[in-house]
Amino acid sequence: MELETPLRALLSSLGLDLYDLELAKGTLNVTVNKPGGVDLEALTKANRAISEWLDVNDPIPGRFTLDVSSPGLERRLRTAEHFRSAVGEVVTLREQRAGLPTRRLEGPLRNVSDTTVTLDDQGEGEVEVAISSVERARTVFQWGGEAKPSPSRGKPSTTTSKKG
Repeated sequence: MELETPLRALLSSLGLDLYDLELAKGTLNVTVNKPGGVDLEALTKANRAISEWLDVNDPIPGRFTLDVSSPGLERRLRTAEHFRSAVGEVVTLREQRAGLPTRRLEGPLRNVSDTTVTLDDQGEGEVEVAISSVERARTVFQWGGEAKPSPSRGKPSTTTSKKG
């Protein structure tokens, strides 16, 4: 069963947007957002509504954990839409390159197409990278011009275990 469409509609009824959805390693990760950010109350309501919907529709066989969270200050970038929402912000990414070492780039995101992103890397200048080559990417939270020291802070989350 396709989950994105029904979960997007369910979250919309709560005033939330579905930012990302991924089933990985026994965890259904649902990332929600709204203008102005997401508070703990909104996350709790979303967790409850999604959990009830999953109980009724049972779209995932076996046991899994539901994790509903906000994108956080340093949000993950996976799709062209994610990258478009971050144009002008500082991003860090790891690029996989055939036959070459993985390259880590960091700098302001300048442009995004459906298949590529262009950023102004601190050392290499303007670099265009295929989205399909991006191993991992996220925005970089800057406090007074300095990058935040720990990427694990600033991401509220609620987690519920489900069994199927």
